[in-house]
Amino acid sequence: MPQKTKNTPMMEQYLSIKAQYQDAFLFYRLGDFYELFYEDAIQVSQLLELTLTSRNRNADDPIPMCGVPHHAAQGYIDSLVEKGHKVAICEQVEDPKTTKGMVKREVVQLVTPGTVMDSKGLSAKDNNYLTAVVQEDNEFGFAYVDLSTGELKTAHLFDEEGVLNETSALQTKELVLGTEISANLREQLSIRLGLVFSSQETLEENAEFNFLTREITDGLEKEATGKLLTYLAVTQKRSLAHIQNAVEYQPDHYLKMDYYSKFNLELSQSIRTGKKHGTLLWLLDETKTAMGGRMLKQWLDRPLIQSHAINARQEMVASLVDSYFERIDLQSALTKVYDLERLAGRVAFGNVNGRDLIQLKTSLEQVPMIRQLIEGIDQGQWQSLLEKMQPMEGLVQLISHAIKEDPPLQITEGNVIRDGFNEQLDAYRSAMKNGKQWLAELEARERKETGIKNLKVGFNRVFGYYIEITKSNLANLEEGKYERKQTLANAERFITPELKELETQILEAEEKSVDLEYQLFLAVREEVKKAIQPLQTLAKSISAVDVLQSFATISERYQYVRPILTNNSQQLCIQDGRHPVVEKVLGHQEYIPNSVEMDEQEMILLITGPNMSGKSTYMRQLALTVIMAQMGCFVPAQKAILPIFDRIFTRIGASDDLIAGQSTFMVEMMEANQALRNATPNSLILFDELGRGTATYDGMALAQAIIEYIHQNVQAKTLFSTHYHELTVLDQELSQLKNVHVGAIEKDGEVVFLHKMMEGPADKSYGIHVAKIAGLPIDLLKRASTILATLESGEEKHHQIPVEPIKSVVKVQEEPAQTSKAQVNEETQQLSLFSELTDEEQGVVTSLKELNLLEMTPMDALNKLYELQKQL
Repeated sequence: MPQKTKNTPMMEQYLSIKAQYQDAFLFYRLGDFYELFYEDAIQVSQLLELTLTSRNRNADDPIPMCGVPHHAAQGYIDSLVEKGHKVAICEQVEDPKTTKGMVKREVVQLVTPGTVMDSKGLSAKDNNYLTAVVQEDNEFGFAYVDLSTGELKTAHLFDEEGVLNETSALQTKELVLGTEISANLREQLSIRLGLVFSSQETLEENAEFNFLTREITDGLEKEATGKLLTYLAVTQKRSLAHIQNAVEYQPDHYLKMDYYSKFNLELSQSIRTGKKHGTLLWLLDETKTAMGGRMLKQWLDRPLIQSHAINARQEMVASLVDSYFERIDLQSALTKVYDLERLAGRVAFGNVNGRDLIQLKTSLEQVPMIRQLIEGIDQGQWQSLLEKMQPMEGLVQLISHAIKEDPPLQITEGNVIRDGFNEQLDAYRSAMKNGKQWLAELEARERKETGIKNLKVGFNRVFGYYIEITKSNLANLEEGKYERKQTLANAERFITPELKELETQILEAEEKSVDLEYQLFLAVREEVKKAIQPLQTLAKSISAVDVLQSFATISERYQYVRPILTNNSQQLCIQDGRHPVVEKVLGHQEYIPNSVEMDEQEMILLITGPNMSGKSTYMRQLALTVIMAQMGCFVPAQKAILPIFDRIFTRIGASDDLIAGQSTFMVEMMEANQALRNATPNSLILFDELGRGTATYDGMALAQAIIEYIHQNVQAKTLFSTHYHELTVLDQELSQLKNVHVGAIEKDGEVVFLHKMMEGPADKSYGIHVAKIAGLPIDLLKRASTILATLESGEEKHHQIPVEPIKSVVKVQEEPAQTSKAQVNEETQQLSLFSELTDEEQGVVTSLKELNLLEMTPMDALNKLYELQKQL
């Protein structure tokens, strides 16, 4: 970088501002462009594929430079923020026309991943959370805000795992941390979640912040919330009037699920694709509004554990299920409701336009209809929600009278305010309208007086209004009639005292009209701003209605039932339960339901059965049913009686955490440890194939020890699937353990998985059959069968099987060796499942495949079947 002595005053200004925003790209306003210099220019030109130029290109050390037009800058800013960068927007804060010397510039906003307000990349049904964490010893203050909606919440957490779980559950975009945060936690947040970090060491004290945090008494929570609000004030530099009062919450007040459990259960993100499709959120989301979609995700992240709150939601869902026509009308009204939460945020931020206010008015106009429909089905269930759903007629009337129905996007160019709203504006508009009428009359009169038929009155921004006469008609013009103003190649332009007077009136009216419209719009916006809190209350109530109608819609569509939740009983009974997401993909007719029965004395179901038979689906099915029930939704079953669970722990599927340097087995053991240390008798544990990541005896020993520990110490409802069939004898020693298995039928060497859960242990694993379905080579499968038979018979000491040479696949004609009948029978018995077809048999199979049964009569089909049987 050149020495400061070589810099121009403008570059000195740039460098002094850039020094304050080292971790952000500085968009420095120069005329109609935002310019970037030095390293910022090099990086941004690569990230956005912009042309990299240079300033002072003839100097020995030219300054790298690139820029974007100010009117199109938002798209570029969005792209950079979506990539995880920060952008400092530096504007001219003085009028260049009235300023001598260097124009003053300041950063007017710092846009970061967690503070995006108005972006095409901001998903309508997703929150955009900014989080702050403070640490004292081993305890944490945790606060988060969605700047676009104003939601502000805080919690006191007691370990690093709690911080990781909450941060991942929120899908936080940016973390504000102090220097006191431990290196280990920083590393975990960076490695596991890949977040953008920001620093805010000082805390600002002001009346607004104190008001927002007045109900928070916990010291760490108050500090975290203060740090968050200070960061917003420092970066956004504008009104935060839409930020709601801080609300204290504790994760223990909801059904707790850690990061791994939510990941394994695919609640909102598919393991395979990372997207919403194929998740429980995808199934449940029949919401009609953006804010309803966000509330649904919040309910999914935090199901309830208080029976009265769950029952209240169920009552409202039941009333909607029973009121089909009202529900359809309700959905129709909801589709016309825009995002009230984010509209309120934009009003507070001062970047709302006329079209936003029309959307606000349209949304508010639906409230009376929504209330009327709910009142028609209310039997007392909806009362508390209706009280919060107050129509805002005054705001509707204000916007209706003030704003045109189809206003332009810009609020500084006029044509936004309705006629009749303001007398002075109407007078200006009348002058403009009459002035144009006067101009038309003047043109007609002058044509008549001069006899020049193509004389015209025109206007341009440089010379104003003029009378134009072509040069061929100048001879017909009376000398001295007009004052010459401009000479063109083919015409002359003139002015008259009357035209000058008209010009003054019209231009003054236009200029004053635009200025007055802008001031009137700001006044309307300020009136709307006073209603932000009632708007946010209304938005929450409409969001809840939207989520509840979504529950009712899917409950009716997929024939879900209302679950019975018990407070003082540990009975768990799900008759013909289904996995809701798999059922939606397969279709109702193809999905095979399964029951889960555990009375108060039964604590552990030990599940055995073949791979691919549906054990994992069965376990996930139970967890998703519990989550849906505690959200207040109906569940996929014929009947469901459930205890209220406080936590769900899962270990389903095999996955490495290579970034954190952990193998599948290490991840298994870590997740098992979380469950064993934190589960209570009211928790649900799902363990799938624990112990398979190590040697057989190691794994079996660990699996048995874990089962015994849960039975004796944890006493939580547990589903434990395993391939260690030796463990099925535990039901004789552990009184609260029951064996179940997934059924399979073996016939003529083929296996059919029934996907049906049955009592008792499975008799075998059918692993080789699954390998056959996967298409492994036939010789390999034969050899595996031989080894399996030897191992099961215990013939070889220490299960050491002699290696057998691999036979060529090519068949060589040899003289048949003398083989005893006993040997033939033994080989046939052992390898019959995978024996290859003869040429004659293959011919029969080919003939069978080529039959067109749809064109055959029953008699033809029988005759052909008899013929094929004879050939065999």
